[in-house]
Parts: sequence; C-alpha cells; structure tokens
Amino acid sequence: MKLSGLYAISDPGLSPGLLVIDHVRQALEGGARIIQYRDKTSPFLQQVEIGKQLKKLCDDYQAWLIINDSVELALACEAKGVHLGKQDVSLPQARSALGKHAIIGVSCYNDLARAKQMQDTDANYVAFGRFFPSKTKPHAPQADLNTLKQAKKMLAIPIVAIGGITQANAPSLISAGADSLAVIQGVFAQPDIRQAAHDISRLFKV
Repeated sequence: MKLSGLYAISDPGLSPGLLVIDHVRQALEGGARIIQYRDKTSPFLQQVEIGKQLKKLCDDYQAWLIINDSVELALACEAKGVHLGKQDVSLPQARSALGKHAIIGVSCYNDLARAKQMQDTDANYVAFGRFFPSKTKPHAPQADLNTLKQAKKMLAIPIVAIGGITQANAPSLISAGADSLAVIQGVFAQPDIRQAAHDISRLFKV
C-alpha cells in the first residue's frame, strides 16, 4: 500500500480509554487509510492492550497502524511503524529496533532541509505542519503551502500535511502536493466520525 489518503490521529481527550477503538472503527469505515495511535498519558500496559486491538482493526480494513513516538509500544502491539518528532529517538535507532519493513515517519514542521535529511536517512514519509490553527497543538510552528510545493519537487517519499485540517481547507493542501492529510479534530471531534472521515477521504478520489 502506498501512503496516501486520510491519516487519522487519535486523541485521548476526544476518544478516552477504550472509546478510541470504536472511534477508530468509525474512521476506518469512513475511509481512513492510516491510523496513528497517540496517547501520552495512559499506563503503558493499557496502551499495549488498546494498540493490539487497533492493530487488528486496521488489518481488517487493510489500513496501517502507526504509533506516535514510542518504538517500544510499536513493537509490543506489532504496529506497522512509528511517527517521530524532534524530541524522540533518532530515525536510525527506530529503524534498528523496528526493522527495514517498518514505516517510519518524521515531523519536519516547515523545514525542507530537515525533510531532505530525513529522506536521506531512510524515512518512509515526512510530515509538514501545522498549516492552519490547531486546537491540539496551538503553538506548533506555522507551515505554508509553498513548503509543500517545494517538497513535492525535491522529495521522492510521500508527504503528509497536518494541523487544523478540515474538509473545507483540505483541497488546498492536496493541490499543493500533500499525498496524505493527518487529521485529529477534523475527524474525531466531529458529531459523525464516519461521515467526517468519508468527506475528507473522498477528496483523494476526485
């Protein structure tokens, strides 16, 4: 599977405890192709239990489960891979632990030089953002559409856009070169998660 389409990221504030499993199921039914399990607060063993259930769900829908930050958790629940920020373990360390077939993505904010470096260090995808005001990360560095356009010209790996993405503003990011859109509030904070996921997913088929 090529990394593309809706990349839905869970949030324990929106999907607390075991509720995340039902919410992720709805997102997958709506067409999400990648799920990132993101929980920085729950006990590790609880995260493992949930992660294993999410892995089975993703397998059922032929989607990928990516774990936020934790290589240890990715190994424990046999996820497809891990997403790394600037403060997390290095990409070579993650690759060594997870193996050559794991999907490893890296946050690059608005930094094209970092993205090129990560590609050269064997990242499977890079993520830029935030592009729009974000409730999840209100103080994250601002990224602009020109960064996506330049990245599309200079990179061979898939490009993910993140930050305040909605059905209304998503087309501009796809047009600028985003292969995938990482969405939290725009899916999991909506009254109908399945429909919200569908509305964004279908933009990739137009």
